[in-house]
Amino acid sequence: MWREIAVTVLVFLLHKINGEDHGCPPSSCGKIRNISYPLRLKGDPEGCGRYELSCENNITVLSLLSGRFNVEAINYNNFTIRVVDPGLQPTNCSSLPRYFLSPSNFTHSHTDTLDMYETLYEKYYYDYIVFLNCSHPVNGNRKYVDTGGCVNWESKGYIYAVADDLLIEDLKVGCKVKLVAPTSWRGLHSNRYSYAMMHTALAYGFEISWLPLLCEGRCRFGKHDCFLNPSTQSIQCSITITGMV
Repeated sequence: MWREIAVTVLVFLLHKINGEDHGCPPSSCGKIRNISYPLRLKGDPEGCGRYELSCENNITVLSLLSGRFNVEAINYNNFTIRVVDPGLQPTNCSSLPRYFLSPSNFTHSHTDTLDMYETLYEKYYYDYIVFLNCSHPVNGNRKYVDTGGCVNWESKGYIYAVADDLLIEDLKVGCKVKLVAPTSWRGLHSNRYSYAMMHTALAYGFEISWLPLLCEGRCRFGKHDCFLNPSTQSIQCSITITGMV
């Protein structure tokens, strides 16, 4: 009986937090047809969503730090929004992200949107692609992938991309980091990278999550104890308190 009541309450809370009790019809912009709580479109009443998106030239846009990212998809089942740097063009390998984004950009932020990002970074698997400009060729290191002439910063040297953790010992003498960008594309992992694969990953974009909003007040040790169970699509606490269901 208690378990049935708990399930009923959980379903009620998920319906409520996804906007069904806010009295707000979904908004749309371009290909994004169902913008609803906790997301809202600029111009919608503030009570319709905690995180604001804008519609520019029929493209849904999310502001993050000083950047503006195109929204590619919203998944209300796993509470994520996928965004892409507007500088990237899927069929143009020379196109690059406009914004330099690395984990250090978000370390000390406390804004709502960045709280979304921080939770994703802690709870989901993430990759970064690092671009380097080297004064000499790098040989014998499979992490360094030649961009094949696609990338040109109008500077002398050799341009490489790394789709992995770039450790201090991996940074070669004469190489400087020029750009860092995140991706959530699952197909990136293989024994051998190509720059075409890296560009595809960047053009796919990266996901951020509004899981912190769902986790507020739910778990004993706060949002860091809260996670989405993918098999049941339910919000759970990682630490179970003895005697509680």
